[in-house]
Amino acid sequence: MIIAWVLSLLMLLASLVNILERSVALELVALNTATDSGKKFIAAEKALLECEQHLENIAAINIACHIQSAGKNLWLISTKENPTIEILVSLDEKTKQVTRLNWRQEFK
Repeated sequence: MIIAWVLSLLMLLASLVNILERSVALELVALNTATDSGKKFIAAEKALLECEQHLENIAAINIACHIQSAGKNLWLISTKENPTIEILVSLDEKTKQVTRLNWRQEFK
């Protein structure tokens, strides 16, 4: 009877160790995914910022963004890579000042 009780405790401890190993592995995967997503989001924001800064000279922009007119002095700029971020900017023709009005992340 004592041997069965000791064996059941050992089995319980073994399953506990197994569950802990799986939890740690899942936590590492989640951490790596969050880090990679953050890096991609920062890269997309940098690409948008470059396009936004050179909006008055569209020919000088490297082709990292889609740019389309949204009306009088309004421009929609979006990234080509994932994550896709889209911003609406206003371009003052006199001062060449670009003002970001809003942004959104597109989910596909």
